[in-house]
Amino acid sequence: MITTVEPGGAVHGMTASSVTSVSLDPPLVLVVIGEERQSHVLIETTGRFGMSILETGQTDIAKHFATPPESRGEINARHITTLSGTPVIANAIAAMDCRVTAAHEAGDHTVFIGEVEAIAVGAGEPLVWFQRQFGGFTEGR
Repeated sequence: MITTVEPGGAVHGMTASSVTSVSLDPPLVLVVIGEERQSHVLIETTGRFGMSILETGQTDIAKHFATPPESRGEINARHITTLSGTPVIANAIAAMDCRVTAAHEAGDHTVFIGEVEAIAVGAGEPLVWFQRQFGGFTEGR
């Protein structure tokens, strides 16, 4: 889950399919975002993004932000919190406040690398996207 702030202060988010850890020292993560996405413009403009790793009970939040902005309405404010001023998803397994340190064009997408400046770690099982559906891991599989 990637979150940013719109110019008027509203929270903007997107369910990202391509995020990964890059480095432990300094702590770096990356997200790949299509150039046509509103999140792309907001991250370029603000130089910041929040990254949240959702837990299996947060499927509704992932589905909300996977819906096009013009079709989804507002997210309930109880689902949002902040770390150092950047919005993140409340009660996520992990939530990170990231400052963009590099951006690399890759075809019609941009790879944004962010340094993690603040992190909150929660509990739970990670929400995963596999075979076009949300779920979790099953022990022994």
